[in-house]
Amino acid sequence: MDAFELPDTLAQALQRRALHTPDRLALRFLTDEKDQGLVLTYRDLDLRARTIAAALQRQAVPGDRAILLFHSGPDYVAAFFGCLYAGVIAVPAYPPESNRRHHQERLLSIIADAEPRLVLTGSDLQPALLQMDELAAADAPQLLCVDTLDSASADNWQGPQLQADDIAFLQYTSGSTALPKGVQVSHGNLVANELLIRHGFGIDVNPDDVIVSWLPLYHDMGLIGGLLQPIFSGVPCILMAPAYFLTRPLRWLEAISEYGSTISGGPDFAYQLCSARVSDSALERLAL
Repeated sequence: MDAFELPDTLAQALQRRALHTPDRLALRFLTDEKDQGLVLTYRDLDLRARTIAAALQRQAVPGDRAILLFHSGPDYVAAFFGCLYAGVIAVPAYPPESNRRHHQERLLSIIADAEPRLVLTGSDLQPALLQMDELAAADAPQLLCVDTLDSASADNWQGPQLQADDIAFLQYTSGSTALPKGVQVSHGNLVANELLIRHGFGIDVNPDDVIVSWLPLYHDMGLIGGLLQPIFSGVPCILMAPAYFLTRPLRWLEAISEYGSTISGGPDFAYQLCSARVSDSALERLAL
């Protein structure tokens, strides 16, 4: 799909790219060791999404909600698109920092409000989540560990008939000053938003753009701009976990330099952090 085709949904955008440019780089996830990073082509991401969608369709119906509880990484991305592929409403969230009650309150508030049918997570997080009474109870939403699914089940996926007014996901506020509040984002809203970003950043006139992002995938800016826009526009995306940037801010600038990023950004504190902790000698080695 070299010429841009406006998709009806983000699910359709990924499906088209997997069909027309299956081997093109979609996402690269950076880690401390370069050989331990993960690269996903459009074919890879589509397969993961269909695998998760098939599992969702066995346990839910279109319009049901599924909370996403992962660390930033490929499983989070695949789970979000898996929800879109199944017509299930994604609810981006993040695991509690500890089993202390005040760390759990934000998640419990979202669960109470969204009333999810399922909680999508990874097998590494399952034991900690099951220590929460609300997730271990008999009437709790079912936990589905997406990293244990067999990709052969992707063939059982059946594409839903999605409409522009159907809800794609629920975006919750940070909850830093009050309990999180959810906003319904339809498939039509999402496509319109991505189209504005595509035009605003000039991606429609520069098909060689590369996006680098460390922003949390459960936040609006990280999800809409850092993850979904690259898939929507068909440009490569280099992702790193927020902690990967915060512990060594130079990594963000190194990624921009190494991968020839043309689009990247963050809140004010990120630039202040780079200014305070990145030396002039380190900057001299970079092509920014």
